[in-house]
Amino acid sequence: MRFLIMNGPNLNLLGIRAPEVYGRKTYADLCGFIQSKADELSVDVDFYQSNHEGDLIDRIHSAMGVYDGIIFNAGAYTHYSYALHDAIESVPVPVAEVHISDIDARESFRRISVIRPACAFTISGKGFEGYTEALSRFVSESNQ
Repeated sequence: MRFLIMNGPNLNLLGIRAPEVYGRKTYADLCGFIQSKADELSVDVDFYQSNHEGDLIDRIHSAMGVYDGIIFNAGAYTHYSYALHDAIESVPVPVAEVHISDIDARESFRRISVIRPACAFTISGKGFEGYTEALSRFVSESNQ
């Protein structure tokens, strides 16, 4: 099995941006953490991060026939990118929406996810473990 781990704007600044919200671990730490779980589950993962909406859309489109699932933290695009919603909805690859912080307990604008209706499921507020929980869930569901 093969999965795409996608991260949107500002996730490259993990450890620097708002450490009181996102923690002090870096994007490299996140990738290493996920890779360890992927190795444990004997699945392949590819990582992609972009601060550009169109690049993220193109990457979703290119996932068809390549990946068994996408684990996606869309960052701020979560709250207003109907273009990402449409891309997720248009491609026959299941997408898990993941957020490090609990977006439902933050500022009112962050409680809105326009991509959520297009996603298979959402995990929010579990830190880096949210990504590995999504990966485990995809693998478990494929074995049923």
